[in-house]
Amino acid sequence: MADSMKGLKRTHYCGEVTEAGQEVVVGGFVDRIRDKGGVIFIVLRDRTGLVQLMFNDKSDPAVFEKASTCKAEYVLMAKGQVIERESKNENMKTGNVEIFVSDLRILSKAQTPPFEIVSDTKVNEELRLKYRYLDLRREPLQRNIIMRHEIAKVTREYFYENGFLEIETPMMMKSTPEGARDYLVPSRVHPGSFYALPQSPQIYKQLLMIAGFDRYIQLARCFRDEDLRADRQPEFTQIDLEMSFVDAEDIQECVEGFIQRVFKEVIGVDVQLPLKRLTFADAMNLYGSDKPDTRFGFEIQDITDTVKDIDFVVFKNAIGEGGSVRAINVKNGAATYTRKEIDKLVEHAKGIGAKGLAYIRWADEPNCSFKKFLGEGDLDRILSAVDAHEGDLVLICADKTKTVLSTLGALRLICAKRLDIIPEDVYNFLWITEMPFFEYDDENGTWVAAHHPFTMPMEECIDYLDTDPANVRAKAWDLVLNGTELSSGSMRITDFELQQRMFEALGMSDEEIQAKFGFLVDAYRYAAPPHGGMGIGIDRLAMIMCGADSLRDVTAFPKVQNASELMSECPSPVDKANLDVLGIQVVAPAEEE
Repeated sequence: MADSMKGLKRTHYCGEVTEAGQEVVVGGFVDRIRDKGGVIFIVLRDRTGLVQLMFNDKSDPAVFEKASTCKAEYVLMAKGQVIERESKNENMKTGNVEIFVSDLRILSKAQTPPFEIVSDTKVNEELRLKYRYLDLRREPLQRNIIMRHEIAKVTREYFYENGFLEIETPMMMKSTPEGARDYLVPSRVHPGSFYALPQSPQIYKQLLMIAGFDRYIQLARCFRDEDLRADRQPEFTQIDLEMSFVDAEDIQECVEGFIQRVFKEVIGVDVQLPLKRLTFADAMNLYGSDKPDTRFGFEIQDITDTVKDIDFVVFKNAIGEGGSVRAINVKNGAATYTRKEIDKLVEHAKGIGAKGLAYIRWADEPNCSFKKFLGEGDLDRILSAVDAHEGDLVLICADKTKTVLSTLGALRLICAKRLDIIPEDVYNFLWITEMPFFEYDDENGTWVAAHHPFTMPMEECIDYLDTDPANVRAKAWDLVLNGTELSSGSMRITDFELQQRMFEALGMSDEEIQAKFGFLVDAYRYAAPPHGGMGIGIDRLAMIMCGADSLRDVTAFPKVQNASELMSECPSPVDKANLDVLGIQVVAPAEEE
C-alpha cells in the first residue's frame, strides 16, 4: 500500500534547492538511482529540474531500507537537510548540494516504463506518442510546454496593458467558408443541422467591433480539417486580435511591440524595430515564396534579357510563351554539388512542375550544361549577371514565371540546408504586404478570393474589382519568421455597398450571401467603425522560440499525420444508440475502382 502524505507539505521544487543549511520537503519522480552499498543516491525530478537525495549509514534504518526498494519513475516525497555535495555536478543546477533524507514516502509505485525517460531519446515517436504522458516527463518537452505557457502569459500581460479586452467567442458556430473544411458537430435538438467548430473567430471579432469593444484579444482555439504537416495541426491556438479606429500600420506597430516584448522576456532576444517590410510581389520575385527565409542569400535573379538572344530552345520557348529565365547563385556550392547531386536537384525541380533545370558548375573552370548553344561572350555575361565566381553553382530555370519562381524558391532552401549555412539563433522577421486580392483557379478557370471575403482592397484598386482582378491588391499582410508564416491580418470592409460588390465579384448570389453571411451583412447596416486585426499562431511561435522541429514538440497531446491521437486512439466509433439520437447513419465508404 502506498504511503500517505500526512504530515508532509512540499516546501520547494526540486530545481529550487540550491542552498545548504535548510530543511526542505520535495516531491517528484525517481529519475535514476545509484546504490553504492552503504550509500544510496536517488535523483528526484519535477518540472523545475533535478535534485539528489542521499541515504547512508547515518540514516534511519527504516528510511534507508525504503530507499533501497525505490525504482525509476516511483513518485516520492522526501524531507531532509540540504548539505553540500562532496562530489559536485556542474551539469545540474542543484549540483552543489544534496538532501540528506530524514523522512521518505513512496506515494506511488511504477511498472517498468515502455521506454527510458531520458532527455536524449532514440525511441521512435510513434511509441512515445502512444505513451504521451510518459514522454511529457522528459525535460525537453517539459521545457517546451513551460515556455509555451510563458509566451501565453506575456501575451495576456502585453495586450491587457495596451487596452485590449479578452472576450470569449463561441466554440460551436455557423458553418461559413474560410478556406478549409469545417469540423462539424451534429445537433440533437435540430436534427439534420450542424454546428461548425471555428476555423477562426473571424466573424465574431468583427461583430465585437460593431458592438463597440474597440480592442479585442483572445487566445482562441481553432479547428481546420486539412492535411497535416510538421507545422500544422487540426486544432491550434492563435492570438486573435481586432482593433477599431486604426489603419494597417497601427495594427502592425502594436504587434511589433508584442513580438519585441515576448522575445525579450521569454528567451532574452532583442528584436530591433521596426520590422522589415517586403511587398508580396518583391518576395515572390526575390525568394519564390510569400514566406521567405531571409537568413541567407541565394536570391532569385531575372536573367531573361541576358539570355534572350542565346539560341537555346528551352530559353527561347519560355520567353516566347511569356515566361522568363531566372537563376540563383549557390555561393560555394560547386564542391558539394557534384553531377550526381545536381541530378537530384533536377529531379526535384521536375517534381515541382518545371520542365528541367540548367546549371553552371564552376569548380576549376565553368562547366555549363547548355555550353554547345552558347555564343562568344554568352557564358561570361551570365556569370557576371548573377555575380558568380569560382566555387559557385548557378541553377537556371526557364518556364512560366510562376513555375520558375516556385521551383527556384524551393531549390534555394534545399541548397542552403545541404550546405548547412542557415544560422541558428537568428530571428529574421518580415512583413509581407500588398497581398493579391484574388487567386486564379486554373482548374475551374475563375478568380477566387485569396482571403476571407471581408478583406478590404487597397483604395487605388477598387475600380479593378470587376475589370482586372489580377491587379487588385488587398489591405492584407502576413508576418513571417525564418520562412514560417506566423500571422495573417487585414483591414476589413465596413462599407455595405463595397461589401456587396465584393460578394458579386466572387460570383455569389443574394441568396448565397444571405445564407452564409446574412447576420454579418445585416450588422453593417447599423454602422461600423473602421477596423482590422490579425491572428498570430502561438503554436508556430512557440515552435520557433523553442527551437523545435515540429508542432508536436510544443503541443501537450498532438495529432499525427492522419489526424488521430495515438494515446487515446481517437477518433473512434460511437455506439448506434448515440448515432440514432442524432439521426446519423454511418455509410461505408465506396470502394475505389
